[in-house]
Amino acid sequence: MAWLCLWPALLSLPSQAHTDYRSATGRSHAEFGVKLLWLRKIMGRFEQIDGEITLSPQRDMATVDARIQVDSIRMDSERFRRWVLAPEFFDAERYTSIRFVSSPVPIAALEQGGQLNGWITLRGVTRAARFELLPANCPSNAPQQCLIELHGYIQRGDFGMTGYRTALSDRVELGLVIALDEAR
Repeated sequence: MAWLCLWPALLSLPSQAHTDYRSATGRSHAEFGVKLLWLRKIMGRFEQIDGEITLSPQRDMATVDARIQVDSIRMDSERFRRWVLAPEFFDAERYTSIRFVSSPVPIAALEQGGQLNGWITLRGVTRAARFELLPANCPSNAPQQCLIELHGYIQRGDFGMTGYRTALSDRVELGLVIALDEAR
């Protein structure tokens, strides 16, 4: 349920030591879902993502760095929103952002889809993470039309989110959709 996409456009750019792309905040978002009482899924959407894609000097590898503002979450229920921002979950007052930094990945893999490994930091705890990268279909002359989409799962207990274990699943679905703009 989380997403990312971009790469033919990157290959056609003029050669530089590296090329940076930034996330387009108004067009990017992150999502999560967790099962409540194993019957219903609670969903949330984070509206503010700041991030960048950095190419290696050889332009054959890329690194994704995404930061999600926790208090930008939108949910169908204001009660659930208050609940997930509380200390037993995201603890938004102490931990204002979630960060994902990928390991360098070949540009070809970004274009074709595949695995994207990296590190996610949530509530001050950093853990290895593995996401599935969806294939990208991007115009070579318009990188701003590209979407990087990925999805994966984490265990909330790994990040100290241990409240309400009898009511909520430990497995949390995560998704990212990052729209790109060229860095200036």
